[in-house]
Amino acid sequence: MEIIHIVLGKANPDRLNGVNKVVFHLASEQSKAGKKVQVWGITPNPVHDYPERNFKTVLFQAESFPFAVNATLKKAILLNRNAVFHLHGGWIPVFFSLSGILAKNHIKYVLTPHGAYNEVAMKRSSFQKKHYFNLFEKSLLQRVHKVHAIGESEMGGLNRIFPNAHSFLLPYGFDLNVDQIKPIKNNDFTVGFVGRLDTYTKGLDLLMEAFYLFQKKYPDSKLWIIGEGEGKAFLENFIDQKQLKNVVLWGKKFGAEKNELIGKMHVFAHPSRNEGLPTAVLEAAALGTPTIVTQATNVAGYVTDFKAGIGIENESINALEKSMEDIYNAYQSGQIEPYIQGSKEMLDQVFSWPVLVEKFDELYQ
Repeated sequence: MEIIHIVLGKANPDRLNGVNKVVFHLASEQSKAGKKVQVWGITPNPVHDYPERNFKTVLFQAESFPFAVNATLKKAILLNRNAVFHLHGGWIPVFFSLSGILAKNHIKYVLTPHGAYNEVAMKRSSFQKKHYFNLFEKSLLQRVHKVHAIGESEMGGLNRIFPNAHSFLLPYGFDLNVDQIKPIKNNDFTVGFVGRLDTYTKGLDLLMEAFYLFQKKYPDSKLWIIGEGEGKAFLENFIDQKQLKNVVLWGKKFGAEKNELIGKMHVFAHPSRNEGLPTAVLEAAALGTPTIVTQATNVAGYVTDFKAGIGIENESINALEKSMEDIYNAYQSGQIEPYIQGSKEMLDQVFSWPVLVEKFDELYQ
């Protein structure tokens, strides 16, 4: 069986696009496990300008009309009729067109929406999505072999819009080599966040309000925010209006530099309103940094079960601030080690790629 992943982009792990990161790691692990796998990228710039990888990558020119399929891509599909195609992303016009080509030629395909169908995501632009669904997305779901959901919130959203979908629940895997990384915490208690600076989706307004309350109690505490996006203006305005001290906006960071910063944090806060499965939370866990996550992240249940941090309800500033204080007190009382050990166990037992790669085969059967 050959697996061909199709993604918008180049599956470059050194970008802030979470879908591309996940596709890169999934294809890498499948190749490492001896699976026959390729990644096909649809991009406006089909130049192979990414780090070396262990799987074949084929790039196709994105057409100006969003529903149009490049002729070379269509030809390549017909030459690979025996493969299983794995589409990544929801509400993508070209995927509707691809689903028609695949179905017409009796070629099996599966879909990972990457959080696009979860309940919060469905509420955004709901009027437009309702019409788009009836015209296009419904047909794609009627033709699909299976839909891979990465969390309960997406299962719920999918069941509401298309109850007959053949859904398959499985988290992403994770693999971060931390053997050469020796995390050294800052002297002053540091709260951190890594991700796209989207104020509403990532809950940055909740984070800033909670930290504002927390810093009133602990004036020497710090907040580090790593990432870029339109929300930067909101953050700068909030810092200025509240006269917040010790807040650092680091901008984009990758690789060892990013890992070093996460390792220096005392707690990693991710209060998203809408997520697929945030890899930054797993990176923090691998680096021995306890996490605070909302239910919307789809990892709150795991974090709570393994005591890798604290899972909180969505959109609760008070719960977020209290959790910061709970983690602070754990450090002060010397009770932080169970969080670090719980993080390791969570990654080993739930998010280990060697285990999950074999489960992904069930998705393709």
